[in-house]
Amino acid sequence: MGNDVIAVGQPAPQRVDQPPTRRSEVAAGLRLSLAAGLGMYPIGFAFGLLVVQAGLPWWIAPALSLAVYAGSLELLLVGMLASAAPLATIALTTFLVNFRHVFYAFTFPLRTVRNPLARLYCVYALIDEAYAVTAAKPAPWTSWRLLSMQAAFQCYWVGGGLTGVLVASALPGPVKGLEFALCALFVTLTLDACRSREHVPSLVLAGLSFSLAAVLVPGSALFAALLLFVAALGARFLLAARRSAHV
Repeated sequence: MGNDVIAVGQPAPQRVDQPPTRRSEVAAGLRLSLAAGLGMYPIGFAFGLLVVQAGLPWWIAPALSLAVYAGSLELLLVGMLASAAPLATIALTTFLVNFRHVFYAFTFPLRTVRNPLARLYCVYALIDEAYAVTAAKPAPWTSWRLLSMQAAFQCYWVGGGLTGVLVASALPGPVKGLEFALCALFVTLTLDACRSREHVPSLVLAGLSFSLAAVLVPGSALFAALLLFVAALGARFLLAARRSAHV
């Protein structure tokens, strides 16, 4: 029968899995970005509208999206730039709003990226959506999959902002109530967090922090509330750690 016949009792040759190609990893990253990216685009659209409606130059939208690239912070900065807020206030706001990203780095799969420039971009483009996708799918992650996903997220956001700028320039007048977009975003996130009982204490602490700040320092209620809330969360974490140690 020839040499192609496998002898009885011998195991069949095992199939060797081929390593994923660069193209397949990029395609996987783009697919993973689609669901969250479709949610980012309309928020970016509202951001572009808000920039023009606030009387700022149109190029502020892409400039902030490239220099800052933090959706909630960018929406906050539009109002602060329009009102000529002090630089110290802008710096403090940036620190408090984006401080959560420090904790994202603990579990973000940055170790898969070896190139220094690519790793620097991954750190820069570490936003809530990118962290959420990697947390939901802990493995496997490769450099090209991670980079393509983060680049796609930024394209969704910048593209949405530019579309909003173009539409705002063509509108005959301002859109009323658009400045409520950021507040609506945070209300939605808060309601989503309230579905779990373990997050209710944090919600109560946030409400108490803002109430105290509004009474004690009404002129800087937002910054004071953020500081109080961070301190309250730190105290809550220490109490929880102490209780678990005694159990």
